[in-house]
Amino acid sequence: SSLNFTTPSHPPTFLLAGIPGLEKEQFWIAFPFCIMYTIAVLGNITLLIIIKTEPSLHEPMYLFLAMLAFTDLVLSTSTLPKMLGIFWLGSREIGFLSCLAQLFFIHTFSSVESGVLMAMALDRYFAICYPLRHSSILSMQVVVALGILVLVRGVLLVSPFCFLLHRLSFCQHHVISHSYCEHMAVVKLACGDTRVNVIYGLFVAFVVTGFDIVLIFVSYTMILRVVMRLSSTDTQLKAVSTCASHACVILAFYVPALFTFLTHRFGQSVPPHVHIMVANLYLLVPPMLNPIIYGVRTKQLCEKMVLLFQQK
Repeated sequence: SSLNFTTPSHPPTFLLAGIPGLEKEQFWIAFPFCIMYTIAVLGNITLLIIIKTEPSLHEPMYLFLAMLAFTDLVLSTSTLPKMLGIFWLGSREIGFLSCLAQLFFIHTFSSVESGVLMAMALDRYFAICYPLRHSSILSMQVVVALGILVLVRGVLLVSPFCFLLHRLSFCQHHVISHSYCEHMAVVKLACGDTRVNVIYGLFVAFVVTGFDIVLIFVSYTMILRVVMRLSSTDTQLKAVSTCASHACVILAFYVPALFTFLTHRFGQSVPPHVHIMVANLYLLVPPMLNPIIYGVRTKQLCEKMVLLFQQK
């Protein structure tokens, strides 16, 4: 057994529980999940096609929207097909390295989504508060650089999760009480000291969401201050309604994220099935809502969408 202390022992596979406490019901729960996933995939692919093919949409707001659509496709696709496999086919096994890969994609692209929402808030801030300098401040190069920066930030912050998990031993525990490989759900299975994992997980969550939420909040506060000084009620209403739709997307993303994050650490009284349902919906609802909210809210996109479907 002294050997075990030098080389970490990984189970060859983990078993994903699905939704603990709703094992009987999860077969039926999979149907709405599948519908939401289908809407998310179709909506985001449509959004990407329209933005790519339409030169008039090659401006910051739509490029960030395209990044958001791509991120949503990665986020939902890295979890949902496997989840449906668990709910419908009972294929609960996932290899150790596949589990780490899934965990890497989920957490990296959650961080990217947060960063893109922040970039979109900044874009609206410059568009409304400095309309004449907007295009010079947010040039193509700046938009692309912001996108790359957000992606690199996610990869750099999340990669250590995988290395830190790889050096843990898992003894006999290999049932993950979750529908996908989520960092804390996997950490909880390890035997031995997991303090580094827990502390680093907290650090990443606070760095990413803390930084992004503060910037988003400041941007929208400044926007509303400028808007309230505008003379025409019509312009005020237009700006407020745009901000309101963005606020919906932001809340749909951060509220469940914070809920699942806090439940892992402090919410012993939250029933497991509630926690896991929220965690699953958090990777499905924003990807489904984003194309609908932004697409329908944005006049140019709406017109292009109508044209696209008329051609068929």
